[in-house]
Amino acid sequence: MNFSTPVSQIQNIGPVYQKRLEKLKVKTAGDLLFHFPYRYEDFSKRTSVSSIFHEGRYTVTGEVSAISSGRTAYRRLSYSRATVKDSTGEIKVVWFNQPYLSKAIKKGEKILISGKVIRTKEGLQFVNPFYEKFEKESSLRNKIVPIYPETGGVSSKWLSFIIKSVLEKIKMKETLPQEIVEKNKLYSFPKALQEIHLPSSLASAKKAQKRISFERVFLLQASLLIQKIFLSQQKGVPVPSQVEKIQDLVSGLPFQLTQAQKKAAWQILKDMEKETPMNRLLEGDVGSGKTIVAVIAVLAVIKAGYQATLMAPTEVLARQHFDEIAKLLWRFKIDVGLLTGKKDKLRSKKLKGDTVEISKEKLIEKTKKGELSFLIGTHALIQDKVKFKNLALVILDEQHRFGVKQRAKLCLKESSGIPHLLSMTATPIPRTLALTLYGDLSLSVIDEMPEERKPIITKLVPPKKRDEAYSFIRKEIKEGRQAFFICPRIEEAANKENSVWGNLKSVEEEKEHLAKEIFPEFKIEMLHGKMKSAEKEKIMKDFKNKKTDILVSTSVVEVGVDIRNAGIMVIEGAEMFGLAQLHQFRGRVGRGDFQSYCFLFASSWSEKIKKRLEALLSSKSGFDLAEKDLELRGPGDFFGKRQWGIPDFTMDALRDRSLVEKARESAKEILLKDSQLKNHPSLKKRVDSIRQNLHLE
Repeated sequence: MNFSTPVSQIQNIGPVYQKRLEKLKVKTAGDLLFHFPYRYEDFSKRTSVSSIFHEGRYTVTGEVSAISSGRTAYRRLSYSRATVKDSTGEIKVVWFNQPYLSKAIKKGEKILISGKVIRTKEGLQFVNPFYEKFEKESSLRNKIVPIYPETGGVSSKWLSFIIKSVLEKIKMKETLPQEIVEKNKLYSFPKALQEIHLPSSLASAKKAQKRISFERVFLLQASLLIQKIFLSQQKGVPVPSQVEKIQDLVSGLPFQLTQAQKKAAWQILKDMEKETPMNRLLEGDVGSGKTIVAVIAVLAVIKAGYQATLMAPTEVLARQHFDEIAKLLWRFKIDVGLLTGKKDKLRSKKLKGDTVEISKEKLIEKTKKGELSFLIGTHALIQDKVKFKNLALVILDEQHRFGVKQRAKLCLKESSGIPHLLSMTATPIPRTLALTLYGDLSLSVIDEMPEERKPIITKLVPPKKRDEAYSFIRKEIKEGRQAFFICPRIEEAANKENSVWGNLKSVEEEKEHLAKEIFPEFKIEMLHGKMKSAEKEKIMKDFKNKKTDILVSTSVVEVGVDIRNAGIMVIEGAEMFGLAQLHQFRGRVGRGDFQSYCFLFASSWSEKIKKRLEALLSSKSGFDLAEKDLELRGPGDFFGKRQWGIPDFTMDALRDRSLVEKARESAKEILLKDSQLKNHPSLKKRVDSIRQNLHLE
């Protein structure tokens, strides 16, 4: 048996289980071995029933005194319910969607239960815990059990049984160069897999996870470093800096550039002068002025006779960029187009700077002929039919929101050389993550705010203080301000009884609630991603033109939306968002000359949630919050785990700067000796598979 052996050839996996495993993206023996546990239960640490006073994770042993099955009143969910007692007391246990357990577990049997205890109307009870029957106490003493991600009909216990059988039969060999393993004192690859799935101790499991994490980070680093080598050997599009034109642009601005903006602009201009393509990330806090820095780069490119393009993650942001940037560039007689797939637009010098609607076909034709210097858009830009005559600059706003393949496709549009790439993000990225996931990009940081920006007053609002907050908001709106209300969902939760979203308000619910019960005197609209483009555009236009007092929205307004008259930001279900994302929401207000406010409404007020949200009060810098978010919530909050194919424990390992730096140094050492990995063919194959998902490849 090897890693590519189909699961159909593995003993005890029939057609039914094959289909179930596909839901977990498990098709081969290798997929099974890389389906890692997300935690472990240490059965050596037991708790008596009488000592369970609070919610948390516990392990108890006891006798089953009652067992039954049934369906919930709401949505008719199946369940098995048991009562387990020990010498100190008894506790309820419920398993949802596992009705068969009422027959598998018998009254009078002794079982071990380990998992989460929550408080319900019936008191404290275990919900969906791990369980195991046993005859002798010694059979479970000091046993460490891996707990795997499950799907319907595939339990963690079954996965553990199958994976153990695969480990006994599969042939494995080392996957990293031996000198790297020895220098960093890592487990061998075979031993790491063995200890992850069948740990001899929790310490061994952790060391095994570190080995797998190191390898994943090492492969990422190697691919990024090879990318740098690749770019250094490619022909770019040298762009003269156009100093006079840029000075003209800057002198006509109604504000002074900060020193950080000037430094970032200079770094970008000097990069674009080179004959190799720029690959730079422009990182700046909310409202720090990244857009004008990007416009400086665009002006230099266009006045040198080339084309530029900017891709934004949402239509709302793309249209806003079009409106604002087109006005700035009109003075220099530059045509700007907007391509979103619906209601495409053109701002033309021939039309005296007026904006008109234009057919997609005509806009694409003008771009292909080189008649259009600057094209702004959404994912519509990466369509095959969109071609440029002489593209020299690609700008990606909030670039970590795009799939890496989409980024690559845009950068490889037809041109006289590989275009320069400028990625922008208003989500400050902790250095460890930037090193790991964007190590191939040069970094420019705008770490100071314009002097005219007033700090936004931020408040946590417990349930009993809501009416007071509503009164304050009413007063502000009557004085001419506008307000955002952010909700984590669009629609009402289908299953409030068993959903983490159950108590959280949706956009639809909140709009109705505010309009009928709180602010009937104000004009209220809602905005979310499922709306049609024309509808979204009209709602944003009305809000910008002060025809709407309150806009209830999902996170579609998280990035870039600039409504200068908006002075109130209210975030419902604030605990469901990361600190960096909350900071993004907060940055949607405070853009005018008046004092602005941000109110955080949480559905839960546990000490853990309160502590995390309080970090938003004490820190005004997105950079500080990014580091705090990394510490509290982990890297998965910044980048989708699926996009990078990184297991949870590797994502968590990215907090470890030492591990990241060691992996990077190890990758450098190998590539200095063997830049094309010709002497490491198996390693090259794995690195190449990652490179295919990264910039420009």
